[in-house]
Amino acid sequence: MTKQADVVVIGGGITGTAVLHELAKYNLRAVLLEREPELAAGTTKANSAILHAGFDAPAGSMKARMNVEGNAMYHELKDQLDLDIRWSGSFVAAVDDEQMAVLQDLKKRGEENGVPGLEIWDGAKVHEKEPNLSKDVKGALWAPTAGICWPFGMACAFAENAVINGAEVLRECEVKHIIVENGAVKAVETNQGTIETKYVINAAGVHADEISKLAGDDSFTIHPRKGEYILFDKTAQKDLVYTPIFPTPTKMGKGILVCPTTHGNVFVGPDAQDMDDDCKEDTAVTIPGMDEILSKSRHLVPNIPVGATITEFAGVRAVSSTGDFILGPSQMTKGLIQAAGIQSPGLTSAPAIAKYLVDPIVKATGASWKQDYKPGRPAQPCFRTMAAADQNALIAKDSRYGRVICRCETITEGEIVDAIHRPVGARTVDGVKRRTRAGMGRCQGGFCGPRVTQILSRELHIPITEVRKEMCNSYMFYNKETKSGGKA
Repeated sequence: MTKQADVVVIGGGITGTAVLHELAKYNLRAVLLEREPELAAGTTKANSAILHAGFDAPAGSMKARMNVEGNAMYHELKDQLDLDIRWSGSFVAAVDDEQMAVLQDLKKRGEENGVPGLEIWDGAKVHEKEPNLSKDVKGALWAPTAGICWPFGMACAFAENAVINGAEVLRECEVKHIIVENGAVKAVETNQGTIETKYVINAAGVHADEISKLAGDDSFTIHPRKGEYILFDKTAQKDLVYTPIFPTPTKMGKGILVCPTTHGNVFVGPDAQDMDDDCKEDTAVTIPGMDEILSKSRHLVPNIPVGATITEFAGVRAVSSTGDFILGPSQMTKGLIQAAGIQSPGLTSAPAIAKYLVDPIVKATGASWKQDYKPGRPAQPCFRTMAAADQNALIAKDSRYGRVICRCETITEGEIVDAIHRPVGARTVDGVKRRTRAGMGRCQGGFCGPRVTQILSRELHIPITEVRKEMCNSYMFYNKETKSGGKA
């Protein structure tokens, strides 16, 4: 296969999908390449899911600028794309006078960055809002513009809107080489063929330095930093928090926090483990990691309910050698545009990063705005939140909405089928899980997992042995004939 595109985006995380969404507004042929079967299979699926206010990043940095701009953009995108966002605000808690002084510094920095509404609250006011916090908390920085969200859903929303507007998403499409002639990008070679293009946007997460080198640019490196998390059952929230609670930050990051999710759970984490460069795929959880998370989170919330734990997970962050986001044209290869080193606050920054990178391409190519651009995406039914009359009407229209597959989260067969057949639909068990929450409850898929597997097999017209958990080779069942997963 050889095809042409004006712009090729490499990487299907929140940054890459936001870029594709921005490109799709213009008369440009845009293609996104993702090496796994699902979008958001890297850092985007395993982070703290916070839309930061923007007080943490150093004034004048790309992180600071993109954070504040991105936060503001999400307020509009929430309604346009039906994003799962709750504008909860956030606290940075202090337990002594030294930390209270740090809060003053953060407030000043945030004001320099353009963050509105920052306030220092005393301990009594903080405990009035969050009564389960440690009595040692003397005060906190209140940031009203912060929020919590569902990152995987946002990446899917960006991609769905882009596909509706003519962009293309190629999954299980691994970049093998980038052809450069006379110092300029000419084509991208993949396992699915060659794509001729003049622009490549490198949004490859922890692998962005490797992609950059394929195009002849070795000006930066990306180092992996792992963060582990513990997630609690929804019943634990009454004993925990309703607002993201950060400790005062350190040079390693924002620290181990206690935070609610948009779905009613609470988690603690992440820690920060600098990994060897060959450990970019290491998402294993560890006993020392769990011990550290529990110990430090109890400084903020003493009564962490370990017995309510339903899962642990880890994500790997892309730490750049520059200490900041690496954004814009490569200085070594014409047509290569970097979106690298996108660690926190990358999730918040994604739409601003997209606009920052796409605007110069639009200007250089003279691309016009699509007159028939569609700003939304198909409605995604959520059966459990509907009124009884609406549920009955939906079942009358499609009886599959009357069959509950996931009892923990009340997810129906109709919702799972919809998730599979959306513009960028689910292809794996975890793809269904993250689009619908089937398997995210107390039993973590112990009961509904086999039924979800059957539905995927049926709807995708593939044998059961071809159904995967998430990644390319993560087959759910062992095939005796081939002595492996996959086709017989």
